[in-house]
Amino acid sequence: MKWVRWRRLNNALHRDLGYLVSALTVAYALSGLAVNHTHQWNPNYQVSRYERSFSLTGIAPGEDVAANIATALGLASPNEVFRAGPDHYQLFYNGRTVDAHVQTGIARFEEPHERPLLRDFNYLHLNHPKGVWTYVADVYAVLLAMLAVTGLFVLRGRCGFSGRGKWWFAAGLAAPTLFVVVSRYA
Repeated sequence: MKWVRWRRLNNALHRDLGYLVSALTVAYALSGLAVNHTHQWNPNYQVSRYERSFSLTGIAPGEDVAANIATALGLASPNEVFRAGPDHYQLFYNGRTVDAHVQTGIARFEEPHERPLLRDFNYLHLNHPKGVWTYVADVYAVLLAMLAVTGLFVLRGRCGFSGRGKWWFAAGLAAPTLFVVVSRYA
C-alpha cells in the first residue's frame, strides 16, 4: 500500500513539475539551439545590408569629406568617422554603419535589427540579468533535475526503469560520457 501511495505522489509531482517548467523549458530549448549555432548566424540580431549611390561635387581642399558624404546621402552627422583609405570612409551611427567609397560613389549600409523574442530568451538563458535571475535559473535547474528523477519512476514493469528504461537511461548517460572521453582524452 505504501508503494502505491509513493508512486501516486511521484506521478503527481512529475506531472505538476512538468507543467510548471514547460514554458521556460521551451524558451531555454529555443535559445539553446540558437546559441549552439552562433558560429553560423547571430541569434540576437538580423543585419540588413543595402547600397546607395552618392555624388560629391565641388568639395574644396581641406573640407570635411565625411560630412559631405553624410549630406549627399541625406544623413545626419555621424557619431564617429574612420578613414580606412584615401577615398574610403566609414561613418558610424547608433545602430547603423555606412561604408562609403568616394571614387566609386557607392555607400554600403549595415543596420542590425533585434530578433525580438529570441534575443530575450538568449538574455535569460545566458544569465545576463544576473542578480535575482540567477536564483530563478538555479531553482529551474533543480526542478529539471527533479523532473528527470521522478520521470524515471512514472512507468512500471517492462516499459519502466526496471525494464527497458534502464537501457535508455544508460544510452543517455553514455552519449555525453563517450563524447567527453573522445574529445578530451583521446
